[in-house]
Amino acid sequence: MRTGPKTAVSSLAGMVCLGLLLFVPAGTFDYWQAWVFIGTVTVVTAGPSVYLVVRDPAAIERRMKVGQETRPVQRVLVFAFLVLMPALLVFCALDHRFGWSSVPTVLVLIADAVVAAGLVITMVVVLQNRFAAANIAVYAGQKLVSTGLYGIIRHPMYAGALIMTIGIPVALDSWWGLVAVVPATVILVLRILDEEKALGQDLDGYREYVRETRFRLVPYVW
Repeated sequence: MRTGPKTAVSSLAGMVCLGLLLFVPAGTFDYWQAWVFIGTVTVVTAGPSVYLVVRDPAAIERRMKVGQETRPVQRVLVFAFLVLMPALLVFCALDHRFGWSSVPTVLVLIADAVVAAGLVITMVVVLQNRFAAANIAVYAGQKLVSTGLYGIIRHPMYAGALIMTIGIPVALDSWWGLVAVVPATVILVLRILDEEKALGQDLDGYREYVRETRFRLVPYVW
């Protein structure tokens, strides 16, 4: 299947899965926080996805190959993250259904903006670095990118993912869902540490880049 139709099918399937993970455990479609969340994800990702399909289909193809890791540690970490995120969505929907916690409307909308910001960061990373794949690998012709977001922190893609993880529970009307930020952070930290070993060995100039760009995930923190 060509990249355009494949991307469209993948995006549609993703939205359907997102809806099932939220509305089925919520037991209702009357869950406006979920509708706003899904709309936010759709709007923010649509433009960059279309752009990549037209201008750089190889980049979006690499982003779609999730879970094809060659390093054993990364297989475990990716699996853990792929389990954690759907579980988080289901838990937030259950929280909303049974009223374990309640988030004021204004904070829900602010959290949607946080989710959008995280998504924008991940989209910008792919636009700045066409080799920003879903799996850890160094491709033929790949060059080190050290400008843009990569000039601020070494792993802006993961920073965007962490920002989204913080925003998602609140956007879905759940304070308790914020507990997931802890294991998500641990997974991302372990992934980064192992990834840097691989990149230091296989990507020309990466060791020098590490010395010049001090922070990995959060500026002035780590």
